[in-house]
Amino acid sequence: MKRNLVLLVTSLLSILFASFHLVDDIVYGSEKGMASNLLMVAILAVWLYGTLVLPERRAGHIIMLLGSLLGLTIFLTHLTGTGGLAGIEIGKLSGAFFFVWTLLALAVVSLLSLAASAQGLWSLLRSKARQ
Repeated sequence: MKRNLVLLVTSLLSILFASFHLVDDIVYGSEKGMASNLLMVAILAVWLYGTLVLPERRAGHIIMLLGSLLGLTIFLTHLTGTGGLAGIEIGKLSGAFFFVWTLLALAVVSLLSLAASAQGLWSLLRSKARQ
């Protein structure tokens, strides 16, 4: 049960940090398209559904695993400089501390969520194989 609580908390935190980061991207102008914002809102909604409604099921673990991979992808995209703010010096922006902090927090929590969801999925598959 404790492992599922860790997965629940880390997944919720990842969703929160990803939404903070999406807002920062919109504020700084790197996310201009309405369609991409709607897609991200839909992805966050599915991720939240998998976290809150399906936490004990295989589908919930898969959704949380994919969501944590998305959180790591967001971090890696900005780390490699291929994100929407590639030509902007982040340190000169107002709110740069919060922008960078959410990226780091998203990466750390997503990595923990990835490990917990993979372990939970593995446990579900092993218990089903025993039956």
